[in-house]
Amino acid sequence: MSQINIKKATCDDLPVLASLFDGYRQFYDQESNLALAENFLKARIENKESVIFLATDTEGKGMGFTQLYPTFSSVSAQRSWILNDLFVASTARKQGVGEALMNRAKAMAKETGAKGILLETGKENTTAQKLYERLGYHQENDVFFYFLKT
Repeated sequence: MSQINIKKATCDDLPVLASLFDGYRQFYDQESNLALAENFLKARIENKESVIFLATDTEGKGMGFTQLYPTFSSVSAQRSWILNDLFVASTARKQGVGEALMNRAKAMAKETGAKGILLETGKENTTAQKLYERLGYHQENDVFFYFLKT
């Protein structure tokens, strides 16, 4: 098992990060487009619109990433984070990478005084659901989420 190094991604990490992000998008049935992946991530980092944690092995090879976006609750008057993306490369699965990234996201949420972390996953993604539940996340049953496609 490889050692996992996790860091907050910067533009210097774009070559490794964009490759992982492209793989993530392909996992969700999107066509490979490395330029799109790099440009999207570069904009998020430069505009400080998200926080991305990158997991690498001791040689700097990308193992996975998670991307979180800030949001705010008017009712609680607090920040929360939306864990929008979590991806582990197929070569790095079952090595604790996803859990390590989730734990780093939790630490960042605490560091920023956030109320919590919100995430969503497909009903069929039972592997991810097991990880989330093992880490203390619980499924919300008292709210509905709606989406308007424009």
